[in-house]
Amino acid sequence: MSQTQNLKQEYKAAADFFRNHDHFLLLVHEKPDGDALGSCLGAAHLLHKLGKSFRLINDDPIPNKFSFFPMADRFELPDGVQERFDAVISFDCGDRKRLGCSGQLIADNAQILNIDHHVTNDRFGTENLVDLTAAATCQIVYKVARELGVELDIDTATCLYTGLVTDTGGFRYSNTTEDVLLIAADLLRHGVQPYNVVDKVLETMTWAQVQLIREGLDSLGRDESGRIAWVAVSREMLERVKGDDEDVEGLVNYPRNVEGVEVGICFRELSPDKTKVSFRSKYVVDVGRIALEFGGGGHARAAGCKMDGSLEEVRERVLARVKEAIAEVGANA
Repeated sequence: MSQTQNLKQEYKAAADFFRNHDHFLLLVHEKPDGDALGSCLGAAHLLHKLGKSFRLINDDPIPNKFSFFPMADRFELPDGVQERFDAVISFDCGDRKRLGCSGQLIADNAQILNIDHHVTNDRFGTENLVDLTAAATCQIVYKVARELGVELDIDTATCLYTGLVTDTGGFRYSNTTEDVLLIAADLLRHGVQPYNVVDKVLETMTWAQVQLIREGLDSLGRDESGRIAWVAVSREMLERVKGDDEDVEGLVNYPRNVEGVEVGICFRELSPDKTKVSFRSKYVVDVGRIALEFGGGGHARAAGCKMDGSLEEVRERVLARVKEAIAEVGANA
C-alpha cells in the first residue's frame, strides 16, 4: 500500500473512532500551545455535534491568551479525577510520556487514537493518524471533520483557525502550503474573524514579556560563523520580571531572525541542573532531529528538549552539536 493510500486509511479509521465510541477522554501535551488546544477543542465540538460525551483534562492550566477558545473553561486538572477511560484521543503529542499525569487516567487496554503531525511521533496509539504533510494538528482535525461529514460552525472554525495561525507563524513559515491557505479561507467562510485571533495569540504581549525580551536580548550571542545565535533566560531573570512560561514563548524568534542566522536557540534555566532548549531554523538544518538526540522532539524548523545540566553546560553541548549540523549541510545553510 502506498503512503498516500495508507494515510487515507488512517483518516477513515480516525473518523470511525469518533463514530464508534460514546464517551471520550481528550488529551493534549503538557504546556499546551495553540495547535494542541485548537485541535483538541475543535474535535470536542465535532464530538458534541455527533452527540458524544467527553472530558477535557490536562496537567497545566490553559494559557491566558487562549482563554477565548469556546469550551476552554471545560478543561480539568487530573488531580482528583477518579474515572478511567476506555476511549482516548490524544492531540499534537509525539509520545505518551508528554501527556504527563493525565495519561494515568487511560484505562488498561483502552483504545487510543493518536492524532499528530510531528515527524518524531512514535505512534503510541492503538490507532494512529500521523500526517507528516500537515502544518498543524488542526489541519488534520479539519480533514477528519470532512471525513465525518460534519458541518463546521464558528466555534469549531475558530479553534481550528487558531492552530493554523500559531503553527505557521501567522502563515509566514515554510509549512504554509496551498492546502493550509485553502483551509484557512474555508474557516473564514464559517465566520472566523482573523484579526481577533491574531491579535490575541500573536500580537498582544504582557508587560512581563516585554521586560523579558529587553533583558533576554542582553544575553544575545552569535557564533563565529554568524550562522547560530542564541539567548538565555535564567530563573533569576524570570523572577525579576514576574514572568512565567507563557512569557518566554516567542523569545527564540529573535536570534533566529538575525540576518545570516540559520539556527536560533533559546536556553531557559528550569533549575540549577535542568535546562529547557528551544530551537528554530530557517532553511536546511533539521532541528527536530537534533532535539530528538537530546530526548526531545518537534519539527524540522521548530523543536525543543529538556536537558540535564546547568544553563552554561547545556549551552556548550548544544552549540557544539548545532555547529556539527551546520557543517553537515555545508554551503546550503
